Amino acid sequence: MIGNSAYQKVAKLSNPANDAAAVAAMFKSAGFDSVESKLNLTVAELRKSLRDFGNRSRDADVAVVYYAGHGIELDGTNYLIPVDATLETDADVLDETLSLDRMLFAVEPAKQLRLVILDACRDNPFAKTMKRTIASRAVGRGLAKVEPSSPNTMIAFAAKAGSTASDGDSKNSPFAKALVDHLTKPGLDLRKAFGFVRDDVLKETGNAQEPFVYGSLGGNDVTLVPAAPAVVAAPVDQDATMRRDYDYAERIGTKPVWDAFIEKYPSGFFTALAKAQRNKLSAEAARIEATNKARAAQEEQTRLAIEGAKAAEQAKAAEQARATEKARVAAELAKQAQEAKVAEAERAKAAATAMAAEKEAARIKMLEETKAAAEDKLAALTPQADKIGQPTAIDLPRSLQSELRRVGCNAGSVDGNWSTSSQKALDLFNKHAGMKLDVKVASVDALDAVKSKAGRICPLICDHGFKADGERCTKITCRAGYEVGDDNTCGKIEVKKPTAKRDEPKRERLERAKADAAPQKPQASGQVICGQQGCRPVRSGCRIERKPTGSGFGPGDNMQEVCN
Repeated sequence: MIGNSAYQKVAKLSNPANDAAAVAAMFKSAGFDSVESKLNLTVAELRKSLRDFGNRSRDADVAVVYYAGHGIELDGTNYLIPVDATLETDADVLDETLSLDRMLFAVEPAKQLRLVILDACRDNPFAKTMKRTIASRAVGRGLAKVEPSSPNTMIAFAAKAGSTASDGDSKNSPFAKALVDHLTKPGLDLRKAFGFVRDDVLKETGNAQEPFVYGSLGGNDVTLVPAAPAVVAAPVDQDATMRRDYDYAERIGTKPVWDAFIEKYPSGFFTALAKAQRNKLSAEAARIEATNKARAAQEEQTRLAIEGAKAAEQAKAAEQARATEKARVAAELAKQAQEAKVAEAERAKAAATAMAAEKEAARIKMLEETKAAAEDKLAALTPQADKIGQPTAIDLPRSLQSELRRVGCNAGSVDGNWSTSSQKALDLFNKHAGMKLDVKVASVDALDAVKSKAGRICPLICDHGFKADGERCTKITCRAGYEVGDDNTCGKIEVKKPTAKRDEPKRERLERAKADAAPQKPQASGQVICGQQGCRPVRSGCRIERKPTGSGFGPGDNMQEVCN
């Protein structure tokens, strides 16, 4: 006997658990060897119960399964719905429910009679929310008509195919009450018993619900309780009549039957027994109800515990998310601060660069004005251009020399004489500009190539003690206690004890004097000598030396140009 009332995803049913208990009590009173009641089964529990029942029914003469709860018909197949089903789509029916065929398989081993009673023809509670994977798929009302393939098999529906059954307003459904009243009457043929059940249900529901039976039995009467043996008529004995009625009531064993017996026989020994039986049923019903309430309370407690754990997990996740967001915001602020610091440094650098560029532009402008004045004077002495607009052979070397000096490659004079130093200057330009101009002659192509360069091409070479600063050589200044070393960096001054020259070997003094007297080699062209009055290229064939006195390129300068 299976009764599913406490559905988890839809509204609970009032009567299935009570109906299963009443029918179970009926079969126990009828003398069945094994009667088991299962309430509020999940899909896994429903499968296991039917599997265990099938194993127990292998040696049985009669096997009966009663199911009260929700059922559904999908594409002509009937399914029983466990209490944990969700049925979000019609495809879920195949996974979350059990088919009627599985229940028929459980009673198949019985030898004489296989009976399945379905009080499950209620409205489908999932119909409004269930999504259809195929629009044309049929989900009918009630249960679909069945035709059992095994002999001596009967399937009883609380309502005929395609219609729904009432859950009833009282403790039991109309179908369950009619079953208890007629199904196990001694000697009553099963088909006739279901006929009485049909009549009672039609009467109680105002012809709105008509039970229906499918299957076929043989010609002989099939009874669940054999008829009482015939006895010889005897004088009417009040106790014997009471005992007979007591036996009938005990076979049915329902509370309404015991109430009817006590009403008919208000006193006596059998009346006391009937009251005890009624109290026993009431105690069993109370126990079942208490068990159901305890199970429901346990399920509610488990649900609350799960929800509490879920809420705690969500709170923990939210806290972690807030911490992560806080760290991200802090990192973003630190990044913005760093970017602002870098931007400020870039702005300062850009301002310094702009100021230096303004100074350099002013210097270049002054040099260009000086150069333009010199060129104007030179143009007065220079022959005019030829007919095609190109410089003549007389002013081409001078112009090329001037352009080579502008890009920092010519350290010689601008005299119009294409000498070896001018050729070296053009070769130096080729080296640093990555070109292969002919250095032997001053050509128009060479002049155009040099003019195409906007700034310095050849590197600025500064004397010892000076460093390149844009287009100028600036003097290296060391802090107190430090001096410029051989590598042009500031190093700490080392104080050495004076050594008398007389202590040096004679040979070493001679070599020192010889080295000091040897003339210095001219330095490579392209060097620049700087002083307080500015910088200019070192002339070809000349070198830079430290001056022994204050005379030199500029007042106060410590370097001078020496030419052989």
